Amino acid sequence: MTLVLRFAAGSHKGLIREGNEDSGYAGPRLLAVADGMGGAAAGEVASSEVLGSIVRLDEDVPGADLLTLLGDAVQGANDRLRQMVEEDPQLEGMGCTLTAMLWTGQRMGLVHVGDSRAYLLRDGSLVQITQDHTWVQRLVDEGRITPEEAETHPQRSLLMRALDGRGQVEPDLSIREVRAGDRYLICSDGLSGPVSHQTLQDTLGSYYSPEQTVQELIQLALRGGGPDNITCIVADVLDVGATDTLSGRFNDVPVVVGAVAETPPSSTAADQSIRDTPAGRAAGLGRGPQGAFGPAEGYGAGHPDAGFGPAGGYPEGGSAEPSVHGTEDYDDDAPRRPKRKNRALAFSLVGLVTVGLLGAGGFFGYQWTQSQYYVGAEGDHVAVFQGVNQSLAGLSLSSVHTPYKDIELKYLPQDQRTHVTNTISASSLGDADDKVKKLGEQAAFCRKVSDIRATAGSLSTPGGTPATGQPTQQAAAGTVATHAGFVTATTAPSPSASGRAPAAGVPTTTPSPSTPSTTAPAPVAPSQGAAAPAAPQSDLPGLSDEERQRADSCPKS
Repeated sequence: MTLVLRFAAGSHKGLIREGNEDSGYAGPRLLAVADGMGGAAAGEVASSEVLGSIVRLDEDVPGADLLTLLGDAVQGANDRLRQMVEEDPQLEGMGCTLTAMLWTGQRMGLVHVGDSRAYLLRDGSLVQITQDHTWVQRLVDEGRITPEEAETHPQRSLLMRALDGRGQVEPDLSIREVRAGDRYLICSDGLSGPVSHQTLQDTLGSYYSPEQTVQELIQLALRGGGPDNITCIVADVLDVGATDTLSGRFNDVPVVVGAVAETPPSSTAADQSIRDTPAGRAAGLGRGPQGAFGPAEGYGAGHPDAGFGPAGGYPEGGSAEPSVHGTEDYDDDAPRRPKRKNRALAFSLVGLVTVGLLGAGGFFGYQWTQSQYYVGAEGDHVAVFQGVNQSLAGLSLSSVHTPYKDIELKYLPQDQRTHVTNTISASSLGDADDKVKKLGEQAAFCRKVSDIRATAGSLSTPGGTPATGQPTQQAAAGTVATHAGFVTATTAPSPSASGRAPAAGVPTTTPSPSTPSTTAPAPVAPSQGAAAPAAPQSDLPGLSDEERQRADSCPKS
């Protein structure tokens, strides 16, 4: 089993903040989010410098103990902030949070300081795997306030720990075993604040690709008011098999978003030791403000930078080399036309090679998409699709692999129907089949419930009168009794005057203008006439109490 990470990152300044103090980095081995603080004291500088200090961890394979590497890197980043404040006292008060994960291929090392968060979605359940280092979280831990009260507490943003260059930092360090199919989310509080835990779980479980999920999460935070900078990273753990090397090609280039993409960290620029790492070669940090899906200021449909890969302006395959155009040593006596001709020929050859490489990359990329599977809707039923739920230049990158026409969407509960419509990701064909099997079991149960309800409904009229073929007689009897009661109330002493009602089955006679007397038929006992009011869930005979509760989620029609 060979596990790889497929990741995406995005950042937005929000709707209130003037600038973006968040920084995010996603690479083949390292995922990190830093939320700057200090405002005028350069919170964006702090977050950028911290990520610039730990980016060296994004090596091919970590060469030492994960916790030691993470602990040393965080302490080094804190020392860097202290040095910067000593050199420039105007930076006093700056700092940032940090939540980062270091991947070995089998395990994930986690380091956490502050109130940025990391989540794990596994088997459809979302769990927060970090604990906020805030004052209100301490109050919750001590039982002095409830988690609901913490969400609106006026001091909910007061940090108890942060990277600020003061003294020794005390990060939370842990190791996590990973599984194929796991989905991780790392985010600043600009996302976790306005978006509820349940909404995060639904969104992470509903969208197929990390790119789509990141964009939707940011839009949810903006719809929640966008009170703070928003930065998030979504990473999926995929099992690509021992011989599959194509999947990893989409994830080799790091993605840099937020302040670190706008403000190059001076420590990284000066540190020559990391230029040979994947992060140093592909993301020198600070080459433009754009992230994985477009500019940091906002997202736009169809943006040319949308999709996988580095931000706009990032070189592919190595660090950028300085341009030498215009520095050639020309010989005044030499004819210049041949030189231009040779240059044109060289450009033509480079263009042909580039086109060939792009074509080959596109072919192999398409071949990789065909090794992916997901569950979705085909018309009115469920199907397993092969490929990815995207299109390229009008060409769909997926097709129906196995239709399940017996699993109709109308029999699925609303939440499951929505998930299928939005597509459900699968780590393999077998995983897709397992998800379809569960959907099929639910659809079969709801179909059974629907049949029982239909049968129960056919045994009685809407008014509750048994369909015995004699509804008219009983309806007429009810009419006579009503009329007789009216006449009695107006022409004869009321039965209530004696404190008693007429005995059941005793005829009641009253004068009538048209006849000497009218005899009202005796009321019919519930066992012989109209059905008694149904007890709760009586429309589902033959089901256990547990099944009746489960039936509540089934469609009612």
